[in-house]
Amino acid sequence: MTIRLPGVGGELRTYVPRTEPLALTAGAPITSRTVFSAAHVVADPYADTTPDSPAAVDWDATLAFRRHLWSHGLGVAEAMDTAQRGMGLDWAGAAELIRRSAAEAKAVGGRIACGVGTDQIAGGTPAEVRAAYEEQLALVEESGAQAILMASRALAAAASGPEDYLEVYGHLLRQATEPVILHWLGPMFDPALAGYWGSSDLDAATATFLEVIAADPDKVDGIKISLLDAQREVELRRRLPQGVRCYTGDDFNYPELIAGDEKGFSHALLGIFDPLGPLAAQAVRVLDTGDVKGFRELLDPTVDLSRHLFRPPTRFYKTGVVFLAWLAGHQDHFTMVGGLQSARSLPHVAKAYELADGLGLFPKPELAEARMKTLLSLYGVDQ
Repeated sequence: MTIRLPGVGGELRTYVPRTEPLALTAGAPITSRTVFSAAHVVADPYADTTPDSPAAVDWDATLAFRRHLWSHGLGVAEAMDTAQRGMGLDWAGAAELIRRSAAEAKAVGGRIACGVGTDQIAGGTPAEVRAAYEEQLALVEESGAQAILMASRALAAAASGPEDYLEVYGHLLRQATEPVILHWLGPMFDPALAGYWGSSDLDAATATFLEVIAADPDKVDGIKISLLDAQREVELRRRLPQGVRCYTGDDFNYPELIAGDEKGFSHALLGIFDPLGPLAAQAVRVLDTGDVKGFRELLDPTVDLSRHLFRPPTRFYKTGVVFLAWLAGHQDHFTMVGGLQSARSLPHVAKAYELADGLGLFPKPELAEARMKTLLSLYGVDQ
């Protein structure tokens, strides 16, 4: 088994794929951390659509992938940016995804939290943004899922300062029937979110964020931080009120943040735990026993793959996630909502294959190799 892979300069190199996958099986429930995988959606490859058409989703394959994650003890963070929210999946599609996934979670006993945003409007006043949030919050709560209040492009554009964020989020927290997760998504994931919380100065933004939480801490289950800044996350989690969790969204530094230090640790809500699901779950079960060294030995080697998938422009990491799901056999095609399978280059996905294969992530290495060779042949790379 050998395969010729292209590099960034156009050169071809011979790679010898791994012959045996890493032994990963479902185990005991995870106890020491709350861990969510932000899951991708599977597009319907037979739908006659265009990139700006409403999303066509293969619901059977999409729900099957969520059952895969639940079977390993992970929670599913639904309708987040990993599901191409705001990048191909509109609110109508996200609403249907939430309904279906929440019903499936109830049927199989899986944990689920769903994104609440404002993507049914393109803009508006802070009051209109609040009303859009309210509509989505009501749907998520009616579905029986936990709510994740996502950052809003519309609010970022409409807010004149921190006071608008305090008013909108304060109202939503008072209205929520159960504690929610607040999501701070940085501009590396979505450039339209620059200056969120009313300032491009991160210290000032952090102060506003903490003020939102302090106003109603009993309504905040936790916060998800996606700034790719480990030290800032550590400093922020140490300032949280008692009982408010920090969920790392740092796809560059997650092993150290989940492991924690003498003053605390982060839980997890990560896009990289889509392709890493079974391995991540096994690592956290090792951590459940108090074996931090064993946890790091399992998870640290995955960081190179994660940093590769999430390299700038970071918002296109979904392409690598779906690509690996195809190679791993979780779906029959490499087609994405909005045509985003073209968002990364051939050398990029070739390197993703090599890194994932080296970790033993593919249950059937021979299938992954065959599919990689099929893709290469479409690009004119002879084997």
